[in-house]
Amino acid sequence: MKRQLLLFAALTLTMALSAQSINFSGSWKLNTQKSQLNTEFSMAPLEIIIKHEGINMTVEKHSNFQGQDFTSVDTLTLDGNECINPGFMESQKKSTAVWSDDKASLKVVSKMNAGDAGDITITEIYKLSNGNLVLESTASSSYGDLYEVMVYDKL
Repeated sequence: MKRQLLLFAALTLTMALSAQSINFSGSWKLNTQKSQLNTEFSMAPLEIIIKHEGINMTVEKHSNFQGQDFTSVDTLTLDGNECINPGFMESQKKSTAVWSDDKASLKVVSKMNAGDAGDITITEIYKLSNGNLVLESTASSSYGDLYEVMVYDKL
């Protein structure tokens, strides 16, 4: 009986350790020198504030477009369930977030309707590298695709 209990405890601990994933919490500032941004049009937020607790993550992005500052806030569950957040011009953004098999990155796929631009799909991959937050972003719409790698320093 002791042997079975010990085996069960070891198995439970192994499963708990393997289920752990990265925590992205913190305030992050865009490092343009390390990033690969589009020269004509960039979707890179200047600052990102992430609150990551368990399977819940809130991502607050501070951006500037054509001289105007704006902030977007997405609330996500990291279990693959769809989350609905405000999108552009009173639209809804539907997002799902799932961990990679090795738990080293988080993939967030968001879809929304942007009026004349039609449907937009944004795929973001969050990961940590050498103390930096790295965000790979691909946006696809009827206007084409936009790909950027954004690197953020922790504040």
